[in-house]
Amino acid sequence: MDNFLASVARPSFLQRFLAWSVHLITASGALFGLFALHAIHEERWLIAFWLMGAAVVVDGIDGSLARRFGTKHLAAKVDGAMLDNIVDFLNYVIVPAFFLIEAELLPPLLRLPLAGLIALCSAYQFCQVDAKTDDHFFKGFPSYWNIVVFYIFLWQFQPLYNALILGALCVLIFVPIKYIYPSRMEYLSEKQIFRTGMLGLTLLWGVGSSWLLFQYPRPQHQVTIFLIAYMILYIGASIYRQIVPLGEEWDPDRLAGLRKFVRR
Repeated sequence: MDNFLASVARPSFLQRFLAWSVHLITASGALFGLFALHAIHEERWLIAFWLMGAAVVVDGIDGSLARRFGTKHLAAKVDGAMLDNIVDFLNYVIVPAFFLIEAELLPPLLRLPLAGLIALCSAYQFCQVDAKTDDHFFKGFPSYWNIVVFYIFLWQFQPLYNALILGALCVLIFVPIKYIYPSRMEYLSEKQIFRTGMLGLTLLWGVGSSWLLFQYPRPQHQVTIFLIAYMILYIGASIYRQIVPLGEEWDPDRLAGLRKFVRR
């Protein structure tokens, strides 16, 4: 039982209020998604990204708040996991897919097909029973389409290159690699220093991304280098944890598998 619930035999009105408030926070992501769609329709690209960023912040904190305030037990009439998935599909898939249709980031003939492919593949990814694994990782590319669209917008790649990137990521949805869950760093490593370090870098990544958006269109080369380095670290750590599960770092068989993987 959650520590929050264990402190009292009968939850108070305040505890129930706080538990239900977490559902409201999660649901607020739907408002950010709706407003982002309107901003995209109005071609107010930067405002759309700020709204998408606000939705990411909500998604990053609501799970911790739900565990802290015992929402699963004190506000059980609402399925928080289902609510979270609905809001996430809107903000991580539909909003960025619509952005790709409206903005000039893809070849004209590929805008609708690629946006549709993203929606279709992501619907599969969201509905897998183990899309979030028992050890709290994402399986397959976790439909970070809002982040992908943000970077290809900022970095102004050629439309054909953008299409190739998006197509490759659609394929990676079906490749069962585990990706780190940014708000569940306790499953990254048994060592506190690694968990704290990765969490700190993730927060710096969020600050750096916000800074790029704030400074747009002025280039920020040092920040960009850090963001690229963070993404490489994130992918590398995810692949490592796929090959060497938590608690098995010194298993000779696992290490042999890692060496074979590196040789490839």
